Amino acid sequence: MVLLTMIARQQDGLPLAASVQEDEQAGRSMMDYQTQAKQLFRKLSTDPNPPARCSLEAGPYIYHYVLERGVCYLVLCDKAFSKRLAFTYLEDLQTEFQNQYGARVHTVSRPYSFIEFDTYMQKQRKSYMDSRARRNMTTINTELQDVQRIMVQNIDDVLQRGEALSVLDTKASNLSTLSQKYKKDAKYLNLRSSYAKIGAVVIVVVVLFLFLRYWIL
Repeated sequence: MVLLTMIARQQDGLPLAASVQEDEQAGRSMMDYQTQAKQLFRKLSTDPNPPARCSLEAGPYIYHYVLERGVCYLVLCDKAFSKRLAFTYLEDLQTEFQNQYGARVHTVSRPYSFIEFDTYMQKQRKSYMDSRARRNMTTINTELQDVQRIMVQNIDDVLQRGEALSVLDTKASNLSTLSQKYKKDAKYLNLRSSYAKIGAVVIVVVVLFLFLRYWIL
């Protein structure tokens, strides 16, 4: 079953279009999965080299996404749904979305600027959910690349890994600040030590000069 489909701009994670399955049983938790998908979009926007295709396990469901021409196409399915069919569905959406909105993707600033694309996504979702269509499409797409090679990860691990990296960056920044402060303090102490040595020499010279002067006199 296809439960959720979302499209976002890869550069900044801005959601461009979405389609949610209107099902009371599944709909109760769909808001949580939408939020999780948005978090994933933001992580992908900061990743310098994300996989172009990936599957992410999320409890009883699984996300599949495709990155193409600066856009992320994502679908949430139950684990029983064909992985090959899920990526065929995403490729279908990518082709149509690129034809309709490809030239405008990088010009919009409002979330869900292409929400009308939901009509097409709903239509395709129904066709892919139809058992007869599923059998036909699976036969037609037998020569697609082997989707079994696509990386499968856990979405919580991916999101937490991003948070861990953020914490690590903060610690590194703090360490750099402390290092700079240490260098300044060391320079100041070295300067004070030099002044103290010069002062001591000056005092010894003055005392010696006064001693010689009075001793000679």
